[in-house]
Amino acid sequence: MLVSTKGRYALRTMVDLAIHGDVEPVKIKDIANRQGISGKYLEQIISILSRAGFVRSIRGNQGGYYLARPSSDYTVGSILRITEGSLAPVDCLSGDENPCARQMECVTLRLWRELDEAISGVVDKYTLEDLVQWQKSMKDNYVI
Repeated sequence: MLVSTKGRYALRTMVDLAIHGDVEPVKIKDIANRQGISGKYLEQIISILSRAGFVRSIRGNQGGYYLARPSSDYTVGSILRITEGSLAPVDCLSGDENPCARQMECVTLRLWRELDEAISGVVDKYTLEDLVQWQKSMKDNYVI
């Protein structure tokens, strides 16, 4: 499984909003500057997150974006699935039903299921709040 730039940037954007958006809405240009992401690309990512109901916006001069729910309500997996689609390691496991005609005699299906469960187990274990705490501890542990 390879997480695309879009997925990685979506996670960074959500962490940024969780850290900076609790007092007032955060402007895209501020996120872009802090995260080193192109403003145009960030607009596309924010649009995806907004359509999914993960972020909300306020228009106007004092407007910007903020999380729709507390950071503890978002798992890393839920954010990645919004941007990446299925996280399954093989196509036959990417939907609710396995469409493969060979699934009854597929010797590798068990391996792919275990890998899928392992990936989901990790990304669904951690929340956005966990990432925020990790970010804060990195800054606390950084000595100049």
